[in-house]
Amino acid sequence: MHYETYKNLPPLAGLCRLDEAMLPGLSVESCVARLKRFYFVFKNLHQMFIARMTAEPIYELKMGFSLHSHYCIEHASSLRKRVGEMREPPLGLDKIPHPDLQRLIDEVMGTPTTEELLLGIYEVILPALKAGLIGHIRDTNHLVDQPSVRVCKFALLEIDEMINYGSECVTQLLLPDRRTETSGWVDYLHCLLASAGGLDGESESKPHNLAPCYSAKPFQYDSRPQRDERFQDPYNMGVNAEAFLYNEEFPPEPKTLMMFYKRLREIDVPEMMASIIHETKDKPWDYYRDLTRQLWDEARHAMMGEVGFINLGLDWRKVMVNFTWSFALNSQLKPIERHAVLYFIEQGLMSKTGKRFEWEVGLASKNPLAGLFQDYDWADEVLHAKIGRDWYVKQFSTPTEAVEYGDLCWSRVLLGWESWREEGLTTHRNWWPEVYTAACKQWGIAPDPKVLNYNTTYQTIRADLRNISVSA
Repeated sequence: MHYETYKNLPPLAGLCRLDEAMLPGLSVESCVARLKRFYFVFKNLHQMFIARMTAEPIYELKMGFSLHSHYCIEHASSLRKRVGEMREPPLGLDKIPHPDLQRLIDEVMGTPTTEELLLGIYEVILPALKAGLIGHIRDTNHLVDQPSVRVCKFALLEIDEMINYGSECVTQLLLPDRRTETSGWVDYLHCLLASAGGLDGESESKPHNLAPCYSAKPFQYDSRPQRDERFQDPYNMGVNAEAFLYNEEFPPEPKTLMMFYKRLREIDVPEMMASIIHETKDKPWDYYRDLTRQLWDEARHAMMGEVGFINLGLDWRKVMVNFTWSFALNSQLKPIERHAVLYFIEQGLMSKTGKRFEWEVGLASKNPLAGLFQDYDWADEVLHAKIGRDWYVKQFSTPTEAVEYGDLCWSRVLLGWESWREEGLTTHRNWWPEVYTAACKQWGIAPDPKVLNYNTTYQTIRADLRNISVSA
C-alpha cells in the first residue's frame, strides 16, 4: 500500500527505512548467539591486555594495553546487559562458544613475544570481531533489535581505534624478516577462526587437525614489572618527591617538576593493579570493570607526567622513574594486601596535603598544564576512593579497620635499598640537580641554590613521609 509519514518526516525515528523494517532479520535466539560470541571475545581480550601489561617492557604498549583493557571490558559489559534483556536468565555467559575460539584466545595469550601478541590481537582477533559486528548490523532488523545495533555501533568506534593503533605498532616494531617468520603462525590463527565458523559462528565450519602451538602449555602470569631501555635506573630511589613537594620553603615552580615526576612514576600503579585484577578470582563482574577503569586512569596520569616534561622541553629519560613500588608489592604481598595498600594511599591523597594541595601548587606555579593535570588527577582520585569503598572497605567491619590494615600491609613491604646498591642495580643517584638546572635554562632563570641542593631520598622515608621498612 502507498504510505507516507506526516509531511514526509523520517519514519521509525530515523532508525531505518520502512522496507528495511519489514525484512525478517535475526531471531532472538540467533541474535543472542552472536552477541555471546562478541562478549566472549571482548572479555578475553580484556583479560589478555591485563595479563600481559605488567611484563611488557615498552612503555607505549603498557599505556595502549591499559586503555584497550578498559575499552574491552566496557563493551563486554554492554553486551552482558543486552543479553540479559533477551529472555536469557541464566545468561550462560561463561560457556565457551566453540573450542577453537577458546584455543584462538589461548594461543594469543601464550605468545612468548610481543610481536606475535600484537599480530594476534590487532591483525587477527580484532579485525574478525569488527567483521562480526558489522555483519550483525547488516543482518538484524534495525527496528526490533535497535538496542543490539546501538551496542555494536559504539563498539565499532573503539575497535577501529584499537586496530589503527595496533597496525601502527606492528608497522614500527616488526621488521620484514620477522613478519615473514610469523606469517605461518598468523595463518594458523585464521585456521582456528575458520574452524569455529568465524568469530560470529555464521560461516561454514572448516575443521582442522593442527596441533596446539603456544596453547600446549597453560599460560604463566608474570607479575614482575619490566621496562624498556629508556628507563635507565629503575631501582633508583634517590629523590624523594613528596618531601620536596610538601616543604613550604620551596617555591611552586620547581614543585611542578616533582609533580610531573610523580605522575610519570604512576606507571607502576597499572603494573600493580593488573596483578590484582588477574590474580583475584570469583568477584562480581563490576569489580573487574571498576578496577580496570581505575587502572586506565592511573595510566592516563603517567602520560600527564610525560606530556608535562615534553611541554617544558625536558627529556623525561633524565628523570629516574623507578618500578620499586610495583615490584615490591607484586612480589611480597597477596592481591588483597596490595589493594589494601592502594586504598590506604588513596585515603592519604584526600587530605589537605593530598590532591587539593597538588592542584593548588599547579595553579600557583603559573604552569597551565600543571594546574589542569592536577585538577583532573584530583577528580580521578575521588572516584578511586569510591571504588575502594565499594570493593575493598566492605570486606572489613569498619572503614577505620580497612585503613589500618592497608597501613600494616605497606609497613611490611621491604625495599632493598642497600641490597640493590650492593648488587650494582643502582647507586640511587640524585638526578634532581641535572633536571632542575635544565628546567631553569628553559625558564630563563638562574637555579635557586637551596632548591638545587635538594638531596632527600626514599631510603628511610616513604611517600607519605612515614618511616619505611628497608631490607639490608
